[in-house]
Amino acid sequence: MSDSDDPSAIPDWELELGLPQFKDPFIQQYFSGRAALIEQEKSTRSDDSFRSSLTPIANEACAIVERIRDEELRTVWSSADQGNGGEGSDVFPGMMFSLARDKMEQTKLWKIVSKIPKGALLHAHFDAMIDAEWLIETALQTEGMALVLTGDFSTPQERESGKAMFRYINDLSSLSSEEKPTIWNTTHPIEKVVSAAEAADAFPNGGRPAFIKWLAIKCTITASESLDHHLGLDAIWRRFGSCFNVLNSSLSYEPILRAAIPRLLSQLLADGIQWVDFRLATWHPFYRTGHTTPETTHTALFRVFDECITDFQTTTSTTETPFWGARIIWTSLRASPPRTIVENMTACLSTKKSFPHLIAGYDLVGQEDRGRPLTDLIPELFWFRKRCAEENLTIPFFFHAGECLGDGDATDENLFDAILLGTRRIGHAFSLFKHPLLIEMVKRKAICVESCPISNEVLRLTSSIQAHPLPALLARGVHTALCNDDPAILGHGKNGLTHDFWQALQGWENLGLAGLGALAENSVRYAAFGPGVGGGDGDEDGDEAKAWVKGVRDGVHGVGVRGERMREWRRRWESFCEWVLVEYAADYGSDGEGEGEGDG
Repeated sequence: MSDSDDPSAIPDWELELGLPQFKDPFIQQYFSGRAALIEQEKSTRSDDSFRSSLTPIANEACAIVERIRDEELRTVWSSADQGNGGEGSDVFPGMMFSLARDKMEQTKLWKIVSKIPKGALLHAHFDAMIDAEWLIETALQTEGMALVLTGDFSTPQERESGKAMFRYINDLSSLSSEEKPTIWNTTHPIEKVVSAAEAADAFPNGGRPAFIKWLAIKCTITASESLDHHLGLDAIWRRFGSCFNVLNSSLSYEPILRAAIPRLLSQLLADGIQWVDFRLATWHPFYRTGHTTPETTHTALFRVFDECITDFQTTTSTTETPFWGARIIWTSLRASPPRTIVENMTACLSTKKSFPHLIAGYDLVGQEDRGRPLTDLIPELFWFRKRCAEENLTIPFFFHAGECLGDGDATDENLFDAILLGTRRIGHAFSLFKHPLLIEMVKRKAICVESCPISNEVLRLTSSIQAHPLPALLARGVHTALCNDDPAILGHGKNGLTHDFWQALQGWENLGLAGLGALAENSVRYAAFGPGVGGGDGDEDGDEAKAWVKGVRDGVHGVGVRGERMREWRRRWESFCEWVLVEYAADYGSDGEGEGEGDG
């Protein structure tokens, strides 16, 4: 159909049929009503307030990024521009993360997203954040480190299922060295303890480099495994669980842990993350430097975290982007029996007394579908809350819930219990979009959803970023923060949030740079800042839960550290937007001549 003002330009058949033209008043009235309806719906989004507060510079930056995104959708992620057949011909927007990762890291959009001030990382499991190859190399270089092998290692195929882990042995000379070359060609029905360095050097077909690569693969979900969605959730969770043997056995030795923490914090800070709430596995034995007997309490473990975090804060305190700090959410395995859970809770209470500033809260982890639902854990959770009150300790809940595909099963209904039990944030909440009443409760109670899009894809809850349910929550006004969950295991290849931010920006049309900014600001709004800082930031005296909600709702206008850090983040956001204009306005600005020129 033509929309020309010249009647002669309208095809005869349209005139004969009396086909309406776009310029006709009643057609224009329809489009005006349509636009008003779209704007009305967008006013209910969780990022509407943030968008309304954008400065002219930020608005222009958002428009520039939208033009770049549109250009890359046409040129980078379009099969039409890749030729017919051959490499790249199956490229498309929203393709699965493991297939898109290398390509996304070469785009302009990646460069931009990597510069975004990302605020805080609210959902990340510490032991799944340390690069496996670095960790293995560090263990091999650590004096006294042994390798424990169990299973069949007689062939390359059998080695894939053999179990390996590290263990500190005070005197490696007590281990026989004569059989090192043969350990990789036999079966070990019981634990075989050998020198880690010697075993690595004797690894078949490549020695130490081949050993590091082989063992690192055991700690990582491969690209092909992440694509096999037809095998289901249980299969990928079994593979996921097997990745932790090497990671935890390495990190349980003090010298390696002391090297890992500052390295990780520096990686996060380089990606624009100034605060992190770690979820920490607390059920593994921990060995102090030079000790072969594990600690009976968690004091030494938490002292290492405390000292490393404090040292890193001090080191960066005078830099342009200081690290604000980190706290730990204590975790128990949800599949554990009641007595084990209670013993772990007791250890949490004791450790909180020694490190009140370090422990931020409590959570239960592990595959929800195969673990105990929260309804089954109510007695233990009520006991824990009672003991906290008796000891005058504040240890709020930060529950995983709804990390599932079910609709009305026990796992899905963990969402009901998490909200009723007063969780401050919900990890994943993948199935929350199915519950309109719970959505309203989450909004009313100022609960934040810790969303982990790449994790949800790799662990087979969704096939791609475009099929993820988070846009439904954002449209309904739910406050959300993007998180990376287990980047070392899930195939990110880098620490930080840039991959998840990029996926969301490229995958969801309604989000845009402004939407990413709102998600980043939410992370600061809901971070578990420490005790005694005011403004509902942590463990204040009195009605602490109300103080938390007030601090969250006051946001950038609040008092105390939370309000200060939100205002600091806003300044960094504005500086970032200025950088976008400096870098890209000539080609993509409103007056630019670039390929991405167009409406914002």
